[in-house]
Amino acid sequence: MKALEFEARLDPEGNLRVPADLAAQIPKEKSVRVIVLVPERPEEEDWRRLTQDGFLRGYSESDGIYDAV
Repeated sequence: MKALEFEARLDPEGNLRVPADLAAQIPKEKSVRVIVLVPERPEEEDWRRLTQDGFLRGYSESDGIYDAV
């Protein structure tokens, strides 16, 4: 099973929109499984962002050679 990840917000009607570039990867007329992850507390979003920022700070230009692998 292939996972596609993106962040979204509910629109005023309560719908989630799938970005067009990802929607193009989803087979039409096929059943898919959708999992919605919601932070339990606002602090969790802060920790996620802090962790991501810390990880990316350790990434240097020389690490870019692995992006082409």
